[in-house]
Amino acid sequence: MKISNKLYDVLKWVSIICIPAIVTFLSVVLGVLDADPKTVNVVVTIISAVGTLIGTLIGVSSVNYNKDKGGTNE
Repeated sequence: MKISNKLYDVLKWVSIICIPAIVTFLSVVLGVLDADPKTVNVVVTIISAVGTLIGTLIGVSSVNYNKDKGGTNE
């Protein structure tokens, strides 16, 4: 799977910066608001899983791009 450089940069930013920040924010805010711990755990786990999925997909795209270019994945 290949994606454009712009999409790659956006997805990388989302998976590395945005999603961890959202997970941290929600876990703190929902904890302060005395939300049901089970609900907080479900929400945080699902969002974290989405971030992991995005990170994995862009990693695969990067490996494929570097193979096609004859470069390394550094």
